[in-house]
Amino acid sequence: MVDAGGSTVLVTGANRGIGLEACRQLKAAGFSVILTARDADEGRAAADSLGVAFSPLDVTAAEDIAALADDLRRQGRRLHGLINNAGISLEGFDGRVVRQTLAVNFFGALGVTEALLPLIGDGGAIAMVSSGMGELSAYTPALGARFSDPGLTRDQLVTLVNEFIAGVDAGTYKQAGWPGSAYRVSKAALIALTRLMARDLAPRDIHVNAVCPGWVRSRMGGSLAPRSVEKGAASVIWAMTPGQSTGGFFRDGRPANW
Repeated sequence: MVDAGGSTVLVTGANRGIGLEACRQLKAAGFSVILTARDADEGRAAADSLGVAFSPLDVTAAEDIAALADDLRRQGRRLHGLINNAGISLEGFDGRVVRQTLAVNFFGALGVTEALLPLIGDGGAIAMVSSGMGELSAYTPALGARFSDPGLTRDQLVTLVNEFIAGVDAGTYKQAGWPGSAYRVSKAALIALTRLMARDLAPRDIHVNAVCPGWVRSRMGGSLAPRSVEKGAASVIWAMTPGQSTGGFFRDGRPANW
């Protein structure tokens, strides 16, 4: 990665794992880093260990998102990049799990991105940390076509995600062609969001890409995962380097299947 010359990147969910390592690698590459985390004590300790800035942020709390954006404006901070790394994977499958998972993995990323977009300079970059679990092979052709529609709008995508939630509540999600995994749906929706935001932000030359860190040895991935956290994080921060394409899904800098 080339030296970033102090350009600022904000990383969500960065008190441990891939997010923390991404902050470490970004700082080493010359970026100014803002580490955010829901747990203020853990987040501040993590930021202090790296010598980077810290801001508290629960991506599911609208007031936290608004406060972060307001604080950055008051400080006169502009962002080169945003890495939507915050994510959860819960055991079980019911309405509660579905709502919590989508609140963090999809709606959280959507809310943070929309709030911070005015602070991201033209020519900046946004990375959505997704997963190979978001591949459309898990869906019926009809649902897959709705996710991958090149004309998909934000409101249509939100409606699609809410249809899944309603289907789980009603017990009809299988008949409608949905997989029985909130995590899968959240990551597919995140890739769809990437594509439509890349399209809409093209006039500002803001590159938006979804990235897959792979199965990484972290608290979420577990000790049996084959990839190191360093390699997973490098796959993510690739999206912050200049000259990338936009609107794609990548792993280790190479196009991945969706």
